[in-house]
Amino acid sequence: MLVFKILRRPEWDAFRAAGETAGAPVDLADGFIHFSTAAQLAETAAKHFATESDLVLVAFDAGALGPALKWEPSRGGALFPHLYRRLVLAEVVWDKSLPLGATGHIFPEGVL
Repeated sequence: MLVFKILRRPEWDAFRAAGETAGAPVDLADGFIHFSTAAQLAETAAKHFATESDLVLVAFDAGALGPALKWEPSRGGALFPHLYRRLVLAEVVWDKSLPLGATGHIFPEGVL
């Protein structure tokens, strides 16, 4: 199963340059890296990135993230994947641009 992280372009560039990341500012503040499942992605993008256009959608294999990935209740009581360690660039399955269209973000085909 894939889990997803939405990053702003500078966050993605810094992750690629360093080879690892502790996450975006919200992740650093909360003490874990926030992920979404495919079913949660559209709402996450709309809620946290509504007006942002230069985003990158990054996919990870949930099973490969190991025991540091915890499923915890969040928005509406739904279980969200949270990672309690740094992410390593080698764990990225794929990355794709996440542009903002007239009615919201345009997700890569087959993701939602």
